[in-house]
Amino acid sequence: MLGACSSEPEAPEAVETDIPEELRQDTGTRAAPDVSGATPMEERVATLGLLNKRNNISQDLEMSPGESRRIGDIIVRLSACERTAPWEMPQETGAFVQVLVEGKGEDEGEWRKIFSGWMFQRSPSLNVVEHPVYDVWVKDCAMSFPGESGASASSES
Repeated sequence: MLGACSSEPEAPEAVETDIPEELRQDTGTRAAPDVSGATPMEERVATLGLLNKRNNISQDLEMSPGESRRIGDIIVRLSACERTAPWEMPQETGAFVQVLVEGKGEDEGEWRKIFSGWMFQRSPSLNVVEHPVYDVWVKDCAMSFPGESGASASSES
């Protein structure tokens, strides 16, 4: 359903701006479960989808755990990304994400957290960002496990 949003003519790219100092997050990453030979957390790359429903601009954000990205009046933070090992069923891809939005009107200049939790690619309704303007979802987590072909295999869609 969201894929149809990108069939519009090429929209102008959203402009990334600096994150206010008081909202910067420690770039240290959480320790991943010990899976010998799996890609270390700091080397994984998550792809998140970001949709601005007001102007119908959709874009992909490629982020590493510990990274924060500000685009206009939204900040997206990625703490971790994970996917199930190829021998485990069912297959799932997830990411721990925090989303902050800058207030308008009386609250201008104040940031409030609208989401903090795990999101799952194949179960998007399990934990969703509820906001009238923004939608954020997990698309992929590039990582590999022992015995997989390819240096950084990602989940199958």
